[in-house]
Amino acid sequence: MNLGNLETILADQPKYRRQQVYQAIFKNLATDWRAVMVLPLVLRQKLATEWSLDIKAEVKVASDGKTQKALIFLADGQAIETVLLRHDGGRNTVCISSQVGCAMACDFCATGRMGWQRNLTAMEIVEQVLFFARGLAKAGERVTNVVVMGMGEPLMNYDAVLSALHLLNQPNGFNLGARRMSISTVGIVEGIKKLTKEPAQFNLAWSLHAPNDKLRGQIMPINKKYPLLKVLAALSEYVKTTKRRLMIEYVMLRGINDAPTQAKELAALLQKNLAGPFMVNLIAYNPTSGYHPATAQSVAEFSKILKEAGITVTERYRFGREIKGACGQLAGQLV
Repeated sequence: MNLGNLETILADQPKYRRQQVYQAIFKNLATDWRAVMVLPLVLRQKLATEWSLDIKAEVKVASDGKTQKALIFLADGQAIETVLLRHDGGRNTVCISSQVGCAMACDFCATGRMGWQRNLTAMEIVEQVLFFARGLAKAGERVTNVVVMGMGEPLMNYDAVLSALHLLNQPNGFNLGARRMSISTVGIVEGIKKLTKEPAQFNLAWSLHAPNDKLRGQIMPINKKYPLLKVLAALSEYVKTTKRRLMIEYVMLRGINDAPTQAKELAALLQKNLAGPFMVNLIAYNPTSGYHPATAQSVAEFSKILKEAGITVTERYRFGREIKGACGQLAGQLV
């Protein structure tokens, strides 16, 4: 799907046709132009020929049914992964990718070891949500949340990611609230500054994973370009300006970043250098290679220390580990 091509096709059509087409794609979740009877036959035929609604994908479902991972095949032969997380209470979150591969090279992440292939277009990002939305609609359900936490660094593909989220946010289209969409970054300062000026209230999450520059530099090479204090300064301005609470992601690696002394160091770092509301989300590590998940005891102790320091702490529920669809496990293959 290519939005530019779509606009070309609709260029000689009345303005209301564009709205009808976009509603068919984003609201009615059409999969076949022949069934979009509100459009004239000639336009339906042209769209079917030149702008296919097909999304080519293979799907793997976890045994508990709560997680589905889709491998979506792109027009140039590349493939990306996207994951549906089905929570109790009817909340359905789609974790989407923003790039094919990733240039950040985080040592504990399978995507980071792939290297970077290319950025996704806005429509390639949106397609991931549409794919699962179509399936959920058959069961009378809908996508309720979107997190840009899949393959790639979203703020290194800023324009396409923001265009995609705005498409999903359109009231006459998919109509997903901005506050139900979150962007996760390793700390691309220029992107954070742009997002600070963004009127739409998209949420921001920061992948931190270490309480000091030395350790973070060892497991996340990007820290050399964007050290902690530089990122924290940008995040403080973001929180101050937007009045939105920042989520700080911290993956728990056994014997690496899970010691009580590191919890105290983390608390001191954040309280001293981050102005405004934030929370820390502790993430159980999903093995890829070379690292092991922290023990339940060390996670509990780490959490306790942060809470005693007055920091709000949550622990991320483990989705998709069985099908390699969990945090850090996406590598562009359905295994």
